Amino acid sequence: MGAGPGDPGLITRRGLEILRQADVVIHDYLVDKRILAEAREGAEVICCDQLGKKRYSDGFAEAVDRINRLMVQKTKEGKRVVRLKNGDPAVFSRLSQELEALSENGLAFEVVPGITAGSAAAAAAGIPLTVRRFGSSVVFVTGHEDPEKGKSALDWEKIASGGTIVLYMAVENIAGISAGLAKAGKPIKTPVLYVSGVGDANQKIVRGDLGNITAKAKKEGLSPPAVFIIGKAAKRTKIKVVARLTGRCCRQTLSLFTGLSPERFFLENSYFHLPLIKIEPLEDYREFDCHLQRIKEFDWLVFSSRFGVEFFFKRLTEIGYDARKLEPLKIAAIGNSTRKQLLNLGIRADLVPENESSEGLLKEFKKINLKNKRIFLPRSDLSDKGLAQGLEKMGARVVSSVAYRNVIPEDLPEINWKRFDEVLFTSPSTVRNFKKRYGRVPKHVRVESIGKVTAKEVKRCQIKD
Repeated sequence: MGAGPGDPGLITRRGLEILRQADVVIHDYLVDKRILAEAREGAEVICCDQLGKKRYSDGFAEAVDRINRLMVQKTKEGKRVVRLKNGDPAVFSRLSQELEALSENGLAFEVVPGITAGSAAAAAAGIPLTVRRFGSSVVFVTGHEDPEKGKSALDWEKIASGGTIVLYMAVENIAGISAGLAKAGKPIKTPVLYVSGVGDANQKIVRGDLGNITAKAKKEGLSPPAVFIIGKAAKRTKIKVVARLTGRCCRQTLSLFTGLSPERFFLENSYFHLPLIKIEPLEDYREFDCHLQRIKEFDWLVFSSRFGVEFFFKRLTEIGYDARKLEPLKIAAIGNSTRKQLLNLGIRADLVPENESSEGLLKEFKKINLKNKRIFLPRSDLSDKGLAQGLEKMGARVVSSVAYRNVIPEDLPEINWKRFDEVLFTSPSTVRNFKKRYGRVPKHVRVESIGKVTAKEVKRCQIKD
């Protein structure tokens, strides 16, 4: 199955649905961890990096047999197995060797396509791969053949005479390939561009021609993975594009969105989603469960995030209760995502502030007499205490209990800040984690924040001049 390149939003819907049902996921090490997070709880997730030396171009020849044996073994155990590949499994991805192993063992399989890096790179650069006037064909070419073949299977003269050329795995050999194409008759001024890290936060687009692209790649410190596009179609156009992958466009600001909420499409800005927080369950729920067992003693249940809703009801179920246990409590939700999470469970919140923040919720509660009212507040281990303190000032008796952990994600990527116009912080923890991983925001990038508490943390952390 293809995972698509980089951006986790580029996996197909069918692929995502299958992934969520798998018992075993054997994945390329380039597959985005946010896609792997979609695997069901308890699934065995195995990186191919564990099975042999990881390489972008040479591949991991010594690991192919191990991967094949593992696929066969897990399938014969009766497991539902997904072999998750970067991009499209049928494009330069050793698909034939793996399918042969399955066929030889009499195992049934399905191939689920994915978006290949070549078409994603073209989308990122805002160019077509084919143009009726001068590029009616496109050829995908490997820039690194199997060294054990002995003789190259590539006819560079024929390739040079065609339309658009898309090179995969060519970073190490681009100098020789450029010289070969020029020798085969490709004009030295033929437009060339490369896209490195397609779909990632560190994506970079560099343009040149056949004569200077090697020098430009060296100057930019190009490293794999990258895709080269060669031909007239690669020429910079006057077409005004607004593309999710481009990062620079004529009408929309590109914002680095750091929160966990679902992405927002068709808004004034274009967003690249890089969550700077990760939600994890507690190791011990005994204290939290004790509060749930006497939940009827409370007057209000206040959810400050959709994760509070998720873990509250998960624990409610674990201890043998359901939503009927909440009668006659009133329920407040801090914003729309929290409200929707409740609605998914068939529960309508009694109070949702128009201003989606702790301040907005407190403002609405001021209209209600909370004196001696008992409030239960499920929260994260890092939640700001301002909401509980504000409710207590109104006379409420608040029990605040940790329902989940808020941690910094592992392996946060490098960011190509030239792509971005602003960074949007959604909570104090996104600010702190940004500071820990990236330090300061570059001068040309604006800082926006949701809520006064988050804005205060931005100022405290001094992440912007």
